[in-house]
Amino acid sequence: MGLALPIDPIRVARDRDIEVAAKSASSGGVSGMLIRVGDQFAIAYATHIENDGFKNFCVAHELGHYFLPGHPDAVIQGTNGVHESRAGFTSTDPYEMQADRFAAAFLMPRHLFFPALERAGEGLAAIEGLEMTCKTSLHATAIRYAQCTRELAAIVVSTGSRIDHCFMSEALKNVRGIDWLRKREAVPRGTPTHAFNQDSNNVRKAVRVESTSNLQQWFGGKHNVSISEDMIGLASYGKTLTVLYGIDLPEAEEEEDEAALIESWTPLFRR
Repeated sequence: MGLALPIDPIRVARDRDIEVAAKSASSGGVSGMLIRVGDQFAIAYATHIENDGFKNFCVAHELGHYFLPGHPDAVIQGTNGVHESRAGFTSTDPYEMQADRFAAAFLMPRHLFFPALERAGEGLAAIEGLEMTCKTSLHATAIRYAQCTRELAAIVVSTGSRIDHCFMSEALKNVRGIDWLRKREAVPRGTPTHAFNQDSNNVRKAVRVESTSNLQQWFGGKHNVSISEDMIGLASYGKTLTVLYGIDLPEAEEEEDEAALIESWTPLFRR
């Protein structure tokens, strides 16, 4: 029988004789631990966020450290056999970033996720549906949505007035004449997200808002077009998740951008 969504990372770990257990975080921001005693491994996941999606992502992140070449020795070396992780696309450490990418692909493999995405629709509502299907965190699901969608879309995670990170779909990356959002840039003034973040209760109470803005407000350039802007407070994370979608460029520009996207997918060979 083939794999189907949702993927159960705890079952996969235990099939490898890796014990998995809940454990209170020993320090702020710790999401999980990979533990090695001799040749045996165990995984502990933090319980400060009570969410199955968070748990599954944390376990999958530790499986990334277990499976990815070079990770076990690199992350455990000099730690008395215990590596503490900070999963969730927040770390700049290359090993943590690789484990995050592994976890997203492991829990939402493209060949299973893409058909579900095609049926899900657009925007935050689509991501919430995919979150339920995959039993993953809303944050991780949103990033996977941006990675896999054919549409012009972006995911922005922000804390207060600053952008933590932005994930753009391949189609949006290939739109010419826009700027890429960078970490620590200011959330653009005049956008619904900027207004949303002025009230910390919106984040703490996981308030959900659907609104509209303008592509130019977010990415500059020449494309003065209306877009959909949905946002939700990520409560325990203290962050805001924004989904930018419904981006309709003039037909001539869409054809130009589609040609650029196709070109980016075409292998180039030396003669």
